[in-house]
Amino acid sequence: MKRRDVAKSLVLAGAMLAGTRVAQAQAPAPAALPAGNNRLSEVLRRGVLRVGTTGDFNPMSFRNPGSNEYVGFDIEAMTQFAADLGVRIEWVPTEWATLVAGIAANRYDIFSGASVAMGRARTAAFSVPYLEAGTVPVSSKANAARFASWEAINAAGVRVAVSMGTVFHDQAKAHFPLATITAVQTPATGFQEVLAGRADVTITSNVEASTLIKRFDQLAMPVPGAQMRNKRPFAYVLPQDDVTWLNYVNTWVTLRRIEGFFDGLERKWLPSA
Repeated sequence: MKRRDVAKSLVLAGAMLAGTRVAQAQAPAPAALPAGNNRLSEVLRRGVLRVGTTGDFNPMSFRNPGSNEYVGFDIEAMTQFAADLGVRIEWVPTEWATLVAGIAANRYDIFSGASVAMGRARTAAFSVPYLEAGTVPVSSKANAARFASWEAINAAGVRVAVSMGTVFHDQAKAHFPLATITAVQTPATGFQEVLAGRADVTITSNVEASTLIKRFDQLAMPVPGAQMRNKRPFAYVLPQDDVTWLNYVNTWVTLRRIEGFFDGLERKWLPSA
C-alpha cells in the first residue's frame, strides 16, 4: 500500500473513532441498578414486588393448609398494591423475630404489615398506619350481656384469664384491679379457660378476637370494638433509608384508605373488630 493510501486510511479511521466518541457522549448512559434509596425504580424494573410475610397471623396473613396459599387481610392488601404498581407479587416467607433483618438485608421490598414498635423503628421505617388494633374482652355468648362494658368486668367475683407473661396479663391487672386475674401457662390460653367455664372473660387483640369468634360459636366480643383499649397502629415495614419508596407507599395507603379500601377489608376479615 502506498504511503498516500496509508495516510488516507489513518485519517478515515481517526474520523470514525472521533464520531463514535461523539455518539457515545450524546447517547444516554445505560441505567444503573438503583441504589437503596430508589426501591420504587428497582421494583418497576424487576417487574416483581417481593413481600415478606409470616403466614401465621390469622386473619391478617396465614397459609391455607388445603391450598398452601397465603390468604388474609394483609395478603389481600398487598395483592392490590402489586396490581396498582403493575407488577407481579412474590411472597417471601419470614418470621416475626427476623422481619426487620429481612428488610435490612434486602430479602424483600416490604413486609406485609406489623404493629408499630419503637424497637423495630430503630432499623426500619414504617408507613402511615392502615389499621388500628387494640385490646378487647372475649366472653361466652351467655355472658355477653353481663360484660357489655369494661367497667362491668372490673368487679369482685369476675374471673379474668390471660396467658402468663403476655402484655394482656399486665393490661388485665391495670384494667381490672377488682376482678380475680388468673395467668395460665402455655399451652393453655385465656379463651380456652372461658370455653371450659373456668373463667368469665379473657382479653386479647381485636385481630385475634375476630378469628376466635368465627372459630368458636360459643364466644363473643361483649364490648364494641370501637371501645377497644391499648390501641396501636398497624403499618407496612420498609427500608429505613428509602425516602422515595416510603413516600410512594404512604401515598398509596392514604389514597386507598380515603377511598374505603381498608374499611372493606375490615368488614371482610375483622367483622366484629
